[in-house]
Amino acid sequence: MSSPPGPSSAPSERPIYNVDQLKHALNEFYGGPEAETCGHIHGFGDPDHELSMLQKITATVMLDCRAQLSSSPSADELLERAREFHAAHGPILPLQDVVQKKSPSMALAAEFKRASPSKGDIAPHLDAGDQAAAYAGAGASVVSVLTEERWFKGSLGDLTSARLKTTDAAKRDVRTRPAILRKEFITSTYQIAEAAAAGADTILLIVAITPSNTLRKLIDYARSIGMEPLVEVHALCELDVALAAGARVIGVNNRNLHTFQLDLAQTEKVAEELRKRGLSYHHDECASSNGTKPGITLCSLSGMSSAHDVDRYRRAGVGMCLIGESLMRASDPSLAIQGLCLDPRDYIAAQSTPGGAYTGGTKIVKICGITGPEDALVACRAGANLIGVIFAQKSKRRVSNEQAKEIACAVRKFGERSDRVAFDEVGTNGSPVSTLVAKSHALEKASRRPLVVGVFQNHPMEVVKETVQTCGLDMVQLHGR
Repeated sequence: MSSPPGPSSAPSERPIYNVDQLKHALNEFYGGPEAETCGHIHGFGDPDHELSMLQKITATVMLDCRAQLSSSPSADELLERAREFHAAHGPILPLQDVVQKKSPSMALAAEFKRASPSKGDIAPHLDAGDQAAAYAGAGASVVSVLTEERWFKGSLGDLTSARLKTTDAAKRDVRTRPAILRKEFITSTYQIAEAAAAGADTILLIVAITPSNTLRKLIDYARSIGMEPLVEVHALCELDVALAAGARVIGVNNRNLHTFQLDLAQTEKVAEELRKRGLSYHHDECASSNGTKPGITLCSLSGMSSAHDVDRYRRAGVGMCLIGESLMRASDPSLAIQGLCLDPRDYIAAQSTPGGAYTGGTKIVKICGITGPEDALVACRAGANLIGVIFAQKSKRRVSNEQAKEIACAVRKFGERSDRVAFDEVGTNGSPVSTLVAKSHALEKASRRPLVVGVFQNHPMEVVKETVQTCGLDMVQLHGR
């Protein structure tokens, strides 16, 4: 059997394209500046539009693919390789069935990505096959593999390794293997054929980069070879495009890939819109006694890391959560998945059992005495929840307002936010202990994305307030009188 296609050259050997080349590639893909199928695409029709990172990556991938075509197998050859692969290693798994069968538990798409444009290196040393097998053994229903090479340091070889090792582990342990998702910036049927030849069960289609007529074409092609694609939306106008194209598995990216700002409420907004339109999507309905299942499966993509996040989307009717960065950074991904409480009964038990999967106030790490943005980012990447900057006069690590402002900006960018984090209000009607526990929960929730804490000693309150405003601090820590 022929091996699946691999990269023709290392990322460092690839050409660097200028802005005009990138814009030309996108305009060709869109069908010209007057295309009627691109109204939902960011900046379309604006000659002065500055390409977003998402658009730069998409255009670069298109140009790289075009440059490799002359030395690559034909689409027909890829489809033949795909038939051979799936005959030898098992058939393609239908994504919607994989997710719906998990009800009432949340299906997990555990992601393998070595790096990203917004975070840089995450875990470049990890082996895709080994990590995927660990994910699957801990209960992941889907393994998402980034195959883009330049920014995410992935490859089709990673995908094949994930497919083969999860298949072998499933046979050994007598359990169902996870579906394998190719996470890529797909703009052509050729890339879908590549995915099938490499062992993928499904592929990601991003509405934000795809003309509506092309999206329909890609969905139809994927289904023609047995794949049900995951169709990604962010804005509600993109939901319109996905539904019109016939998408059945819709993933809501909580991250705006043009700005990299994160809004965990985005999935709930899309769920509410589906409800208003009378469309069936709620994951709980998959376990109904009459056997009828929703026509749409809703998934939440990006920004989740805890059992609270999973439960939040479970209550909104979401069937699958995609989680990547926190699992890639976890020292024990199996334990991290266990802590997500995918089964609602586990979540209920964890909330009521001391020492369970979550104990309020015990999972917060503060790194104090940070004096520059570089050190702040090291602490963030290592998993710190709180970044402490010291304003105390006698401290050797005291920072100026300008230093603190630079640190706050770096931490906000890392956390993909543009303002302070809002804390949930905590009532004080209960006992002191229950109030303390509630505040611990609120702090743990707020600090899932790192916060900047200003440390003050004997400062007048007016100075503290002014410093908070000037430097953009999220919290204060007070010492002294």
